[in-house]
Amino acid sequence: MARPTTIGDASPVIEPAVAPTTKRNPAAPALKWGDDRVGLGKISRFALRKVFPDHWSFLLGEIALYSFIILLLTGVFLTIWFKPSMAEIEYDGTYQLLKGIPVSEAFASTLHISFDVRGGLLVRQIHHWAALLFVAAAFVHMLRVFFTGAYRKPREVNWLVGIGLMALSTIAGFAGYSLPDDLLSGTGLRFADGLIRSIPIIGTWAEFFVFGGEFPGELIIARLYMVHILLVPGLLLGLVSLHLALVVYHKHTQFPGAGRTENNVVGYPVFPVYAAKAGGFFFVVFGFSVLLGGLVQINPVWLYGPYDPAKVTAGSQPDWYMGWLEGAVRIMPGWETHVLGTTWSWNVFLPGVGLMGLLFTLLGLWPFVERWLTGDTREHHLLQRPRNAPTRTAFGVAGMVCFALFLIAGGNDIVATRFGLSLNAITVALRVLVFLGPVIAFIVTKRICLGLQRKDRERVLHGSETGIIQRSPGGGYSEPHLPIHENEKFLLTQHVQRQPLEVSPDTDENGVRISQEVSSTRARLSRWYLGHDVPKPTAAEIAEADHHGEDGHELEGQAEHQALEDRQPEPAND
Repeated sequence: MARPTTIGDASPVIEPAVAPTTKRNPAAPALKWGDDRVGLGKISRFALRKVFPDHWSFLLGEIALYSFIILLLTGVFLTIWFKPSMAEIEYDGTYQLLKGIPVSEAFASTLHISFDVRGGLLVRQIHHWAALLFVAAAFVHMLRVFFTGAYRKPREVNWLVGIGLMALSTIAGFAGYSLPDDLLSGTGLRFADGLIRSIPIIGTWAEFFVFGGEFPGELIIARLYMVHILLVPGLLLGLVSLHLALVVYHKHTQFPGAGRTENNVVGYPVFPVYAAKAGGFFFVVFGFSVLLGGLVQINPVWLYGPYDPAKVTAGSQPDWYMGWLEGAVRIMPGWETHVLGTTWSWNVFLPGVGLMGLLFTLLGLWPFVERWLTGDTREHHLLQRPRNAPTRTAFGVAGMVCFALFLIAGGNDIVATRFGLSLNAITVALRVLVFLGPVIAFIVTKRICLGLQRKDRERVLHGSETGIIQRSPGGGYSEPHLPIHENEKFLLTQHVQRQPLEVSPDTDENGVRISQEVSSTRARLSRWYLGHDVPKPTAAEIAEADHHGEDGHELEGQAEHQALEDRQPEPAND
């Protein structure tokens, strides 16, 4: 029989006659230690039960995050063998075609990684492809946030963090692209040198400061190396952490639908569903990057040769995220101003430095400009369908068209040689299209959005088309409609339509002049931004349409009616 024992003044505890069979968790002491000191259990329960909505477009941000992780892993591998030095040596490596050629240590170490380090070329190419994928995913993710209005209150700060991430990712990509010190990357550095020198007044001083003397100097590769592996990755890690923390704090946005409101999140918890899906998707992205690195050649520096300031690679093109700036510089007319013995190169400064500054300034100000135009100060956790914000969507498409035209201009020589066209004619045409194309895209996109709004209104009031043509006894033909599901009606009518702002009085009831909250200019701009939306059906109109549908012609036969219901499409988001 078990012998009772006591511990201090505690009540008797009966020792079990048979030892428990439950196996003790070896990590329990460590977990208890952490829980006692930092509340690990509470933090874990909150993190593991955090709910995230499920939509394919949310994978864009995950692709950017996973690509960044791949960049960190492969970058550590490459750092072991790369030598960031511009000291000139005679190449004596495996690649026979360059034997005896004077090259920099940076270029020689790149060849050594590619030909002599086991798996080096594969890792190099994975790293380069992952960099392109990272910037592309971040770019498209920002477009998704823009078109769906996910940057609205209270997420303006997170939008600014995203802009910082986008800017830093391009800097990191350009710095890494320049490190091999081959003829192609050196041409890109020469382009950057031109942008720096074009800055009025301080351009020459800034060039000497960055390059440590006249271009190309002897320090730029070492400096870019520190920027690429230390400064920018550290900033990126900090901003990514802040970005994810704000996502958790504000709750994840979600697309509208049945059961989804501004006050809840409908989705899956982190553990076990989301963790399993996210983990699997990470390996999908990693595997795709490995396939690209192993099967698709990128940046074969041995074909370009070492950098020589006196040479330029024929048909040289930068990575896509820098190509639009080069295109802007290529099609800019040769505008220069001579002031007090100095030359101000507007043909380089405006399309290069000025255009890049303008882009990030407009992106940063947009949430606040839109709030000023709409007067909307509420919190938003439901996303907008792009069609329900036609002016914003039109602006986004116009910007994409402008970006694409600049990108084409960055390869105008390639376009001319591939299609047998005149280079000058292409340049002149792009100078016109870069102004005309975005305007046309804006008008067409806005008309499409308004047309889709009318289609949604008709679908709510009259139902879905059946595709069946009936003939009446009088000889007329008609197509019966089926009422749509209540969930789809909710999806098509749940959005709030903001009314344009009205001019507020500039005097009080006593005739004393006061500060005008809404000026006439602000009211006009608000009418232009919001005044063309198609009114969504009211509750009375929907009720009347439902009543009319009940009294109208009905399809004959229950089986036929059920078959048509089965064909009814599910509601879809833009």
